Amino acid sequence: MAASLVGVQAVVLLVLAVLESANLADDRRSMGLSTAIFFAAYGVVLLAAAWALHRRSGWARGPALITQLIVLGLAWNEREHPVAAIGLVVCAAIVLAGMLHPDTIAVLDRDPTAGDEADDA
Repeated sequence: MAASLVGVQAVVLLVLAVLESANLADDRRSMGLSTAIFFAAYGVVLLAAAWALHRRSGWARGPALITQLIVLGLAWNEREHPVAAIGLVVCAAIVLAGMLHPDTIAVLDRDPTAGDEADDA
């Protein structure tokens, strides 16, 4: 579930990058372009993290967790729009709960180079 929601967040960032680049105004072209590049780069990293979580790679935990903390801060800033803020909090809470669940931690901490001997012991 956490990997799927991180993937959805990645797609949203990529869509925002396209929308930002499509709405470049002459008076703020450099700001709009840098924002679009940031959203696109962050979206690609999150998409890679979602794929890595699906494949049970431990490196993806960091980007996924820090993103949820950013989302919670964004929800706080959007508190004047309760529907958006609640949606952001619920999404972040589900991902955080999934990422911090003991079974998830155990799977992501597993050493992929270790053979199955450790499991057989």
